[in-house]
Amino acid sequence: MPEEADQVRFATAPTDATTEVFGTSEPFVTGATAPLLTSRLTPPVPPEPVVLRPRLVDRLDRGAGGPVTLVLAPAGWGKTTVLSAWARAERDGPVPAWVTVAEGDTTGRLWAYLAAALRAAVAGEPDEGPPPPVPDGPPRPEQLETLAAGLATRERPVLLVLDDLHRVADPAALAGLEFLLRHGDGRLRLVAGARHEPPLALHRWRLAGELTVIGPDDLAFTADEVADLLVAHGVPVPAEAVPRLAERTAGWPAGLRFAALALGGGTDPARAVERFGGDQPDVAAYLRDEVLAPLDPAARDVLRRCAVAVAVRADLAVALTGRADAGQLLATAAREGGFVQRDGGEPPWYRPHPLLADLLRDDLERLSAGEVRELHRRAAGWCAAHDRPAEALHHALAAAEWDDATALLLTRWPELAPDEPVRVAAPAPPEPPAAAVRRDPELALAAAAERAYAGDRATADGQLRRAVAHAVDLPEPRRDRFRRLVAAVELSLARLAGDHKEVRRAADRLLATVPPASGVHPDSGGPATDPRAGDGEADDVRAVADAALGLVALAEGALATAGARFGTALTAARRAGRARTELLCASRSALLEAARGALRAAEEHAREALAMPPCQGWSSRLDCGYAYLALALVCWQRDRPAEAAAHLALAGPAGAEPGGAALAALCRAGLLADAGEPAAALRGLAGARAGAPGPELGGWLTAAEAQLRATVGDLDGARALLDVGGDGGTPDPALALASARLRLRAGDARGAERALPDWAAPEAAEWPLPVRLGAGLLEAASAGSAGDARRAGRLLEEVLALAEPEGFRRVFTRAEPEVRDLLASHLDSGTAYWATVSDLVRDADAHRPEPAPDTSARALDEPLTERELTILRYLQSILSNVEIAAELSLSVNTVKTHVRNIYRKLDATRRREAVRRARELRLI
Repeated sequence: MPEEADQVRFATAPTDATTEVFGTSEPFVTGATAPLLTSRLTPPVPPEPVVLRPRLVDRLDRGAGGPVTLVLAPAGWGKTTVLSAWARAERDGPVPAWVTVAEGDTTGRLWAYLAAALRAAVAGEPDEGPPPPVPDGPPRPEQLETLAAGLATRERPVLLVLDDLHRVADPAALAGLEFLLRHGDGRLRLVAGARHEPPLALHRWRLAGELTVIGPDDLAFTADEVADLLVAHGVPVPAEAVPRLAERTAGWPAGLRFAALALGGGTDPARAVERFGGDQPDVAAYLRDEVLAPLDPAARDVLRRCAVAVAVRADLAVALTGRADAGQLLATAAREGGFVQRDGGEPPWYRPHPLLADLLRDDLERLSAGEVRELHRRAAGWCAAHDRPAEALHHALAAAEWDDATALLLTRWPELAPDEPVRVAAPAPPEPPAAAVRRDPELALAAAAERAYAGDRATADGQLRRAVAHAVDLPEPRRDRFRRLVAAVELSLARLAGDHKEVRRAADRLLATVPPASGVHPDSGGPATDPRAGDGEADDVRAVADAALGLVALAEGALATAGARFGTALTAARRAGRARTELLCASRSALLEAARGALRAAEEHAREALAMPPCQGWSSRLDCGYAYLALALVCWQRDRPAEAAAHLALAGPAGAEPGGAALAALCRAGLLADAGEPAAALRGLAGARAGAPGPELGGWLTAAEAQLRATVGDLDGARALLDVGGDGGTPDPALALASARLRLRAGDARGAERALPDWAAPEAAEWPLPVRLGAGLLEAASAGSAGDARRAGRLLEEVLALAEPEGFRRVFTRAEPEVRDLLASHLDSGTAYWATVSDLVRDADAHRPEPAPDTSARALDEPLTERELTILRYLQSILSNVEIAAELSLSVNTVKTHVRNIYRKLDATRRREAVRRARELRLI
């Protein structure tokens, strides 16, 4: 980083010795003094305007609690800015020492700065005693041991920031620093910024879980931070254009600053955002100098030739370039991070940063037209052979392979319908010539399908009209096929437009193109004869049409309709061998099953979807997101919050679509509430409720928010929500359950009983299982509170019979306190689910807040031993002493001795009395 002239000041460090660093001799002779730039020992002032990013400062604070924290990213990702902001922040603990590494620093020169920084960090702290001796030059082994021992005795750690650590060329230069990190008893903590991993033995800290790495994904600006940056620069970009700018730059800080400067002088910022790209002069110059220039020439050539595709795999890169090492070159570029991204599939896919992709495509155009067509021809062949028809069609059109493009449309049209409106970075291929379209109108349809898949509605519509205009003289058999293809393209365009009415009309037109004898009823889309009968045309039509209708139903919150449509489409897609449509339907079916409480089926179908080949690349992130969201709901209901949160983080774009967003909000709010963050949970529920599609999802969100408000003591707010949620018709079971819980919490047991929905009625079989379980538990708890233990036990056993096969736990472990006591008492009743209930009681206790001291129950004068506690848990069961002894591999006499001790300590004379007393004391 260049230094301003007025920032350059000097310090001196006397050195006049030749030293050795672990066997590597290096002269360090300077005469009288070696000047040190004070600016290299001071955190630089961040560039104006400064955008505060507390999440990164917090991340560095947490990382600095361990031995090594690395901020790793290529040029322009704001490493120095983030480190400087953190180092300059006010803190109660030690002030970090700072060293900026310069290009060409020798071991001696680098240590001179390290010594100056360490000496300043340990000086002036009388409470720490005399500072440890810091040698002026590269230390000898005994000097390092003395320094490490001195650091180990300190109360406060020393924080050392090394910026631009990638400039260190000699690994021996860091040997002394690594020794101090390993042997200083954690009192020296390194925070370093670099473009790639430094030559340190990082595996030691990584295996110990003591290494923190902050990479490009962490440094990337979020959409909110992008908005803050634009405001700081005074750029009035419309709110709806901010996510697009974040997408175009992938959050790259330098790219965003270039964008802010470019947009600042424009009259139409929204249009300027769309035009902003990597081919702009300033951005292109930066990318060429800082990103491409350091790469090997072979890697640059591979990146340029692979730019014909949005993303490439290693074998595709080999096919495009003819280089056997193309995949290795891509992997090496991806390891640097930031500008070549690698997905998590196997085999992995690689794609360049969006702005770098613009620049690479600009470079690609410098090749001859024949070379570019040949690249597209190779890409088309590879994609067609690897079951990627949409990409194959794009490349066939770009290569002017008109016959291949038409053949792809005729044979693969069901897989050319876009799963959702997407933005594809690849530019539009050339328009097919008029002569070719007159000869073959399906060619224009192929061009329309390709543009629809890319999200380019205007161009797709123009090609569709062009095809229809040239199809008037087609013979009858070919005309029938043409009408089917037209209906399919119209359906794609309706989906892109988000026009649900037109989607339904287009789906009906598509269904009408197959005669009833083929197995599809033209009006309803239902089977005309046996729905299991295989018919290629009918299966293709049914798969595409019902999948589209299922997507509309899901977006409108009609979950039952959506589930039926996806089920029909999934069966047809499997029979027809349409993997893309199968993935679309399987992932969403899994989510709907999870929402209804069919957890085992949801888990099975979600994992099947994630194992499908189309889910192993960049093009199916939305579909995979639905599968991960389904798994998040499954783990949440099974009370595995860490797994649920991990899956929820992978849901990605699925959590932003109407139906997925509502279910993601339910799961996220539940996790937040369980983690002790009810305010954040309530904010999420309120926001999701405002945009919930359909009354069913709206009712679930309202019920969840009302229950959480009641839990935190806001009974009036909960009542107001439930009053608004009711529509005066048939009560929604989720809302009725929430109302019953609210009345019971307010002390109105009779009102709760009246409000409680009849979860055992025949029609309740269609309710979501979590609602049925919640209603059954509440009725059982009410019966127990009223003294009807027999009825309470019977109801609880019925609830357990419903919950146990699916693995439900959260409905028990996070329920009202009365449920825990009911479960504990049920252990004495001879339940068929003894092991499950025992686990639920234990987990319910673990989730409960610490109770206030109970002055009515005398504390134990003599605590139970671990062995006695173990045997006490067995006393809840119906096992005899002999059977308990066999379970624990003890003698019967030993068990009897422990039982007598338990009775004595609990002041009990019988087993049941001892168990009751232990429960009062929360020992079991």
